[in-house]
Amino acid sequence: MIHALACVQDCSIGEGTTVWQFAVVLAGARIGCNCNLNAHTLVEGGAVLGDRVTLKSGVYVWDGIVLEDDVFCGPNATFTNDKRPRSKVHPESYPRTVVKRGASIGAGAIILPGLVIGERAMIGAGAVVTRDVADDAVVIGNPAAPLQDRSGR
Repeated sequence: MIHALACVQDCSIGEGTTVWQFAVVLAGARIGCNCNLNAHTLVEGGAVLGDRVTLKSGVYVWDGIVLEDDVFCGPNATFTNDKRPRSKVHPESYPRTVVKRGASIGAGAIILPGLVIGERAMIGAGAVVTRDVADDAVVIGNPAAPLQDRSGR
Protein backbone atom coordinates (compact mmCIF):
# COMPACT_ATOMS: atom_id res chain seq x y z
CA MET A 1 0.00 0.00 0.00
CA ILE A 2 1.37 3.38 -0.99
CA HIS A 3 -0.46 6.28 0.62
CA ALA A 4 -1.78 8.89 -1.81
CA LEU A 5 0.33 11.58 -0.10
CA ALA A 6 3.61 9.65 -0.42
CA CYS A 7 6.10 10.51 -3.17
CA VAL A 8 7.35 7.26 -4.71
CA GLN A 9 9.47 7.48 -7.84
CA ASP A 10 10.55 4.68 -10.19
CA CYS A 11 11.94 2.11 -7.76
CA SER A 12 11.60 -1.51 -6.67
CA ILE A 13 9.15 -2.14 -3.82
CA GLY A 14 8.31 -5.66 -2.67
CA GLU A 15 4.87 -7.11 -2.07
CA GLY A 16 3.18 -6.26 1.23
CA THR A 17 5.26 -3.12 1.87
CA THR A 18 3.46 -0.06 3.23
CA VAL A 19 4.62 3.49 2.46
CA TRP A 20 2.79 6.07 4.57
CA GLN A 21 1.94 9.71 3.91
CA PHE A 22 4.77 12.20 3.38
CA ALA A 23 7.32 9.42 2.82
CA VAL A 24 9.70 9.90 -0.12
CA VAL A 25 11.26 7.03 -2.07
CA LEU A 26 13.60 8.16 -4.85
CA ALA A 27 14.23 6.51 -8.21
CA GLY A 28 16.53 3.51 -8.01
CA ALA A 29 15.82 2.59 -4.38
CA ARG A 30 15.31 -1.10 -3.63
CA ILE A 31 12.84 -2.01 -0.88
CA GLY A 32 11.95 -5.58 0.04
CA CYS A 33 8.68 -7.26 1.00
CA ASN A 34 6.54 -6.49 4.04
CA CYS A 35 8.41 -3.33 5.01
CA ASN A 36 6.83 -0.42 6.87
CA LEU A 37 7.98 3.10 5.95
CA ASN A 38 6.27 5.46 8.38
CA ALA A 39 5.32 9.08 7.66
CA HIS A 40 8.19 11.52 7.11
CA THR A 41 10.80 8.98 5.98
CA LEU A 42 13.09 9.14 2.96
CA VAL A 43 14.90 6.44 0.99
CA GLU A 44 17.46 7.67 -1.56
CA GLY A 45 18.00 5.99 -4.90
CA GLY A 46 21.18 4.16 -3.93
CA ALA A 47 19.76 2.70 -0.71
CA VAL A 48 18.71 -0.92 -0.21
CA LEU A 49 16.17 -2.22 2.32
CA GLY A 50 15.68 -5.95 2.82
CA ASP A 51 12.45 -7.69 3.80
CA ARG A 52 10.46 -6.73 6.92
CA VAL A 53 12.38 -3.51 7.57
CA THR A 54 10.68 -0.85 9.71
CA LEU A 55 11.53 2.83 9.42
CA LYS A 56 9.81 4.92 12.07
CA SER A 57 9.12 8.61 11.41
CA GLY A 58 12.08 10.86 10.74
CA VAL A 59 14.44 8.18 9.37
CA TYR A 60 16.34 9.00 6.18
CA VAL A 61 18.23 6.23 4.42
CA TRP A 62 20.85 7.72 2.08
CA ASP A 63 22.82 6.40 -0.91
CA GLY A 64 25.28 3.67 0.11
CA ILE A 65 23.24 2.42 3.06
CA VAL A 66 22.02 -1.18 3.20
CA LEU A 67 19.50 -2.38 5.78
CA GLU A 68 19.26 -6.16 5.69
CA ASP A 69 16.14 -8.21 6.56
CA ASP A 70 14.28 -7.56 9.83
CA VAL A 71 16.06 -4.29 10.69
CA PHE A 72 14.22 -1.83 12.94
CA CYS A 73 15.05 1.90 12.94
CA GLY A 74 13.43 3.90 15.73
CA PRO A 75 12.13 7.46 15.35
CA ASN A 76 14.70 9.96 14.11
CA ALA A 77 17.54 7.44 13.91
CA THR A 78 20.10 9.25 11.76
CA PHE A 79 22.34 7.77 9.08
CA THR A 80 25.14 9.76 7.47
CA ASN A 81 26.94 8.91 4.24
CA ASP A 82 29.60 11.57 3.79
CA LYS A 83 32.71 11.58 6.00
CA ARG A 84 33.66 15.15 5.06
CA PRO A 85 30.47 17.00 4.11
CA ARG A 86 30.76 20.36 2.41
CA SER A 87 28.09 22.41 0.70
CA LYS A 88 27.99 21.75 -3.06
CA VAL A 89 30.93 19.30 -2.84
CA HIS A 90 29.90 15.69 -3.43
CA PRO A 91 32.09 12.59 -3.18
CA GLU A 92 32.52 10.37 -6.25
CA SER A 93 31.01 7.51 -4.24
CA TYR A 94 29.54 7.09 -0.81
CA PRO A 95 30.92 4.80 1.89
CA ARG A 96 28.89 1.61 2.29
CA THR A 97 27.10 1.29 5.62
CA VAL A 98 25.53 -2.11 6.34
CA VAL A 99 23.04 -2.84 9.10
CA LYS A 100 22.86 -6.61 9.28
CA ARG A 101 19.87 -8.89 9.71
CA GLY A 102 17.75 -8.38 12.82
CA ALA A 103 19.59 -5.33 14.18
CA SER A 104 17.66 -2.59 16.00
CA ILE A 105 18.57 1.08 16.13
CA GLY A 106 17.05 3.14 18.93
CA ALA A 107 15.37 6.51 18.63
CA GLY A 108 17.71 9.38 17.89
CA ALA A 109 20.81 7.22 17.43
CA ILE A 110 23.41 8.47 14.94
CA ILE A 111 25.27 6.06 12.65
CA LEU A 112 28.42 7.47 11.04
CA PRO A 113 29.26 6.43 7.45
CA GLY A 114 31.08 3.29 6.36
CA LEU A 115 30.23 1.12 9.37
CA VAL A 116 28.87 -2.39 9.82
CA ILE A 117 26.22 -2.98 12.49
CA GLY A 118 26.23 -6.71 13.30
CA GLU A 119 23.38 -9.20 13.20
CA ARG A 120 20.86 -8.78 16.01
CA ALA A 121 22.86 -5.86 17.47
CA MET A 122 21.00 -3.28 19.54
CA ILE A 123 21.92 0.40 19.33
CA GLY A 124 20.60 2.32 22.34
CA ALA A 125 18.51 5.46 21.94
CA GLY A 126 20.67 8.52 21.37
CA ALA A 127 23.89 6.54 20.86
CA VAL A 128 26.53 7.92 18.49
CA VAL A 129 28.01 4.97 16.61
CA THR A 130 31.56 5.77 15.46
CA ARG A 131 32.87 2.24 14.81
CA ASP A 132 31.62 -1.20 13.74
CA VAL A 133 29.29 -3.04 16.13
CA ALA A 134 29.65 -6.80 16.66
CA ASP A 135 26.88 -9.36 16.19
CA ASP A 136 24.53 -9.49 19.21
CA ALA A 137 26.22 -6.48 20.88
CA VAL A 138 24.27 -3.85 22.80
CA VAL A 139 25.89 -0.41 22.53
CA ILE A 140 24.98 2.85 24.25
CA GLY A 141 26.38 6.33 24.75
CA ASN A 142 28.57 8.85 22.94
CA PRO A 143 30.68 7.43 21.51
CA ALA A 144 28.73 4.18 21.54
CA ALA A 145 30.39 1.39 23.50
CA PRO A 146 29.26 -2.10 24.51
CA LEU A 147 26.96 -2.07 27.51
CA GLN A 148 29.26 -4.28 29.61
CA ASP A 149 32.12 -1.77 29.11
CA ARG A 150 30.05 0.92 30.82
CA SER A 151 29.01 -1.22 33.81
CA GLY A 152 32.44 -2.71 34.50
CA ARG A 153 31.30 -6.28 33.81
